[in-house]
Amino acid sequence: MTRVAWFHPISGIAGDMALGALLDAGADLGEVRSMIEGLGVEGWALDTARVERSSLAATRALVDAPEGHHHRRWSDIRTILEHASLPDRVRTRAASIFEALAVAEAAVHGIEPDEVHFHEVGALDAMVDIVGVCAALESLGVEEIHSAPVTVGVGAVTAAHGVLPNPAPAVVRLLEGLPTRGVDVDLELTTPTGAAIIAALAETVGPMPAMVVGPTGFGAGTKDLPGRPNVTQVVIGERATTDDGAAETLIELATNLDDVTGEVLGHSVDALLDAGALDAWLTQILMKKGRPAHTLSVLCRPLDQERLRAEIFRLTGTLGVRATSVERTALARQMVTVDVEGHRIDVKMGPHRAKAEFDQVAAAARALGRSPQDVARIAEARATRN
Repeated sequence: MTRVAWFHPISGIAGDMALGALLDAGADLGEVRSMIEGLGVEGWALDTARVERSSLAATRALVDAPEGHHHRRWSDIRTILEHASLPDRVRTRAASIFEALAVAEAAVHGIEPDEVHFHEVGALDAMVDIVGVCAALESLGVEEIHSAPVTVGVGAVTAAHGVLPNPAPAVVRLLEGLPTRGVDVDLELTTPTGAAIIAALAETVGPMPAMVVGPTGFGAGTKDLPGRPNVTQVVIGERATTDDGAAETLIELATNLDDVTGEVLGHSVDALLDAGALDAWLTQILMKKGRPAHTLSVLCRPLDQERLRAEIFRLTGTLGVRATSVERTALARQMVTVDVEGHRIDVKMGPHRAKAEFDQVAAAARALGRSPQDVARIAEARATRN
């Protein structure tokens, strides 16, 4: 069974909100403190408070770290993490969050990531937030992280560089390519730290993945917003599994086409696969007035849904695309390369069969003067023996 955490940033996400949510869901505060101590830095304290946000009971993570205006570069923080006494997964996750922040800030300011001064993000309280989130995930035994679309506000925010548009440029950069939603709230709902947690750690951004739901938690923001719970929710669960594979929630996009040529249909399938679709296929159908047509279907991860939908519109000229959430159980597989009389052939190995890549089989068969069936049989037998 795989332990999963699904964040639901209904009112955005910040480092302390994510940490509060994980503590609310059962992460051990003592374990989290102990792991943060492994950074080898002093002058901080972490506590919690029970609060209410729009009638929801939530946990507020209280970080006390009066570090003043001490700034750190990404290179400084990377050195601290490299020498810290931390579990490997905590160190790796924390480093990936800070690296995402550094790359985003560098892009915004036109400098190299190693030269980024994190300002308030590099201050001790933010280091405690980020390492604390990773420590809380470790305390809960979380192996996979997913998220719903991230909520952002409007207006302006005040940061170390002055007044900035809301969401801040670094937040927009971090959320590039990810599903988001905006609400008419003049407040920084999602901070760079919160956006970096999702950008760096979330495997998918979309609906809750298929899992057996366990504990849930709410991490409170600083303010109580009228008409909206200022919380980040997290749901902890176990990924639903079968004897052979794990189920995952995917998106199936589909559109009916009765006015495009076979060349366009074939090109669209190939282009969508090249663009990252997990699968793409055509089904013959009859539409109104008995018109022959095709349904173009695309299977993709939630993170790729918006991008591939746009590709379908561009490639086919269709005026509408349907989206359905589906569950797929995928068996473990690996690719093995074998040699058949001087020709390298890739063989996909699953628990119950081996399948040679046909394009390579056909090329080898032509060169060797043998049938594709013979070449495939030899390649698959050699891959099975390996």
